[in-house]
Amino acid sequence: MTGKYPEINIFDKVQVILASGSPRRRELLSRLLPADNFHIIVSEVDEALHQDEDYLDYVKRLALSKAIAGGKLWFEKNEEAGRDILVIGADTIVVLDNVVFGKPRDAAQAGNFLESLSGRTHLVITGFAVITMNRQKGIERQEVSHTVSEVEFRNISAAEINWYVATGEPADKAGAYAIQGYGGALIAAVRGDYYNVVGLPLGPLIEQLRKF
Repeated sequence: MTGKYPEINIFDKVQVILASGSPRRRELLSRLLPADNFHIIVSEVDEALHQDEDYLDYVKRLALSKAIAGGKLWFEKNEEAGRDILVIGADTIVVLDNVVFGKPRDAAQAGNFLESLSGRTHLVITGFAVITMNRQKGIERQEVSHTVSEVEFRNISAAEINWYVATGEPADKAGAYAIQGYGGALIAAVRGDYYNVVGLPLGPLIEQLRKF
C-alpha cells in the first residue's frame, strides 16, 4: 500500500472508524488507506427484519445503525478523543424470491440455503453508510446508499453442498457462502460489482466518501 486513495480529502481531517468485525471489509478498506490509519469498532445492533420492511430499507437501516452505534462506542471507549470521526458501517444480505437469506444458524440451514440457491440467480445487496460525528454535536452528516449485484449459482450436487458446509466457511456468511473463498467454486457468473458480493463495494464507497 502506497498511501491514501487520492482525492478523498476527508481522510486527512478525521479519524476513520470501520464499524465492522468483518476481516473482508477490513482488507477492502485497507485498499483505500493503510490499515494502521483506521480503527475497528464492533458494535451490537438488532438485525431482526421489521414486519413489512422492504429488504432495501432493511439493509440500509442496518448499515446506518452499525455506523451510529460504532461511533458512539468509539467515543465511550476513548474518553480523551477530541477529533471528529468518520464512521463506515455496512451490511450485506442475499435475496432470493424476495426472501432475505442471512447468516445460517447451523450447518443444516446452511445446506438448505445452498440447495435453494443452486442453479438460480439471486441478489446480493450491501447497504453502506458513512457518517461524521463530533463528541459534542453528535452526528454532523450522514450518507446512506446500497449496491446490488446478481450472482448465478451452478447446479450444485448434494455432495458439493456437503463438502462446502464441511469447510466451515458458510457459518458466518450471508447466504451461507463466500465468493472469495471456497464458495467461488459454486459460482457460474457475477453481474455487477464483485466487491459488493465480498461485502464492501469500493467504487460506490469512494464516490460517497468524495461527497464529504
